[in-house]
Amino acid sequence: MTSNSIEKHIDLKAPLARVWRALTDHKEFGQWFGVELNEPFALGQPSTGHMTACGHEHIKLQATIVRMEPQTLFAYTWHPFALDPAVDYSGETPTLVEFHLQANAEGTHLRVLETGFDQVPAHRRDIAFRAHEQGWTMQMQNVEKHVSNR
Repeated sequence: MTSNSIEKHIDLKAPLARVWRALTDHKEFGQWFGVELNEPFALGQPSTGHMTACGHEHIKLQATIVRMEPQTLFAYTWHPFALDPAVDYSGETPTLVEFHLQANAEGTHLRVLETGFDQVPAHRRDIAFRAHEQGWTMQMQNVEKHVSNR
């Protein structure tokens, strides 16, 4: 049975403003996340693009920005593990991804929470959850490298 949520934590040796920029500037987000986005993030608006990892360029990404509380919370909805270009995922309920930032002695504590897997269709739920569980582990490492290199 799949859990409804994935939660990851990391302490980054970078100030809040730096981490916030890495999360909310669509070009910086794309650099560490491995996606080329077509437009800046804007509250209430979708941001679209495609993955840039070798062999995954066919995978389209669409995220709708639902919250932007400066240097505190950035959140979007998307369709998890939506890999098949022949499938229209728009009828599915998306999951919610939240990035929570908090200053600490080292710099910034980042918590990523993705919820809503219980709404993913049963035939894709387990694989989507497992893929995102592993994916968020890698993405936390990616954002750490990204903010420490600038």
